[in-house]
Formats: sequence, C-alpha cells, structure tokens
Amino acid sequence: MAEARLLISSRNYSSWSLRGYLLCRMAGLTFTVETAAADDPQARAELLSRSSTFRLPCLVRGPLKIWDSLAIAEQLNEEFPEAQLLPEAPVARAHCRSISGEMHGGFTALRASLPLNMRARRPGFRVWSGPAADIRHIQDIWEDALARSGGPWLFGERPSIADAMYAPVASRFLTYGVTLPGAAAAYQEKLLAWAPMVEWMVEAEREPEALAEVEGDF
Repeated sequence: MAEARLLISSRNYSSWSLRGYLLCRMAGLTFTVETAAADDPQARAELLSRSSTFRLPCLVRGPLKIWDSLAIAEQLNEEFPEAQLLPEAPVARAHCRSISGEMHGGFTALRASLPLNMRARRPGFRVWSGPAADIRHIQDIWEDALARSGGPWLFGERPSIADAMYAPVASRFLTYGVTLPGAAAAYQEKLLAWAPMVEWMVEAEREPEALAEVEGDF
C-alpha cells in the first residue's frame, strides 16, 4: 500500500489534528504530515468550530481515506492490533470507547471558552461556570479510570485511544492555568511529557501562522 499521509489543519490550534497524529504514532504507522493552507475554508471551519462536520484530520493510504479522529482510531486498531489501542478486557474496552466518545462529542463549553493554543500562556484566565463544570467532569473521568487501572495511563501500562483523545485537554489546562489535584495533575504531566506529544508541541512552536480570530479573543 502507498505511504500514509495525515492531512491536518494546524499544529498549534487543532486538537483534532493532534489526536490523529498521536493515534498514528501509537499504532507505529509510517506516515508524513501535510498541513492545509491557513486560508483553506475547511481548515478554518474546523479551527473556529464553525462547522458541525470536520474532514480534517484525514488519514490517506492509497485508496483509503479516513477522516474523523474516532474513525481513524478504529481503523488503526483493526490494522495494528499489536498496538493495543483498545484495552483487551471487555469491560475496560467498553469504558475506553465510552469516555473517548464523550470527549469526541461533548465538553462544548470547554472547547468554546478554552480553545487549543499550544504556544500561548494565559495566567489568571477566568474560567466561567460552564467550562468549570466540564473541567470537573474531566477530572472525575481521569481519576476514575486511573483508580480502576492503576495507571499511569487511563487504562494501565500503555496508552490507549482514550489517552489520545484527552491529550489536548492537558495542553488546554496548561495554556489557561487550570490546576488539578493529585492523580489528575500527575496524569496531565504524563500526557505533556509523552514523546509524540512533545514532538507535536515542538512543531507547533515553529508553525508560522497565527489565527487572529483565536488570538484576538484575549
């Protein structure tokens, strides 16, 4: 099959693109990353949450074209079972799928109020009640999964689809100065020190484009 390509919108601003990248790295896939032009309408719609359907990130492998981060996750899990992107135990596997789906479709207040901006630091940022409730719920999800599995990842000794889905949240919390207690804080640090996450953050620092609609909100 032809070499894989991961099409993304932005390293600095796109949580969905980051998830696609992490999943490809976890699977051990050999791939290249291609970034859409800053004025690409599809990319801007995704970055500014102005569309209900997103076509980026998109994994292209020969005739295969898979978009949506959860679709990419399931495809890679089928192709690379040795990567164990989902837990082996049925109960843990169902739990992993559930919290991954919740991240995929929920937490709209958090997304709108604390947009991903990996380069930025906003100390003293005021978090309103809507996103604060999302933050508390994410903390509960992390603490519950870690308590069940024993950590250090949400489902045990190796990262899963759920860790890829929640990794951008760790960056959001860093950007906006959100502090967490105990196990949740340790897990956030684990995500931020994760090798493919560090790779992504380094490249985000080098990304030349600034999205004025996001930067201008502050």
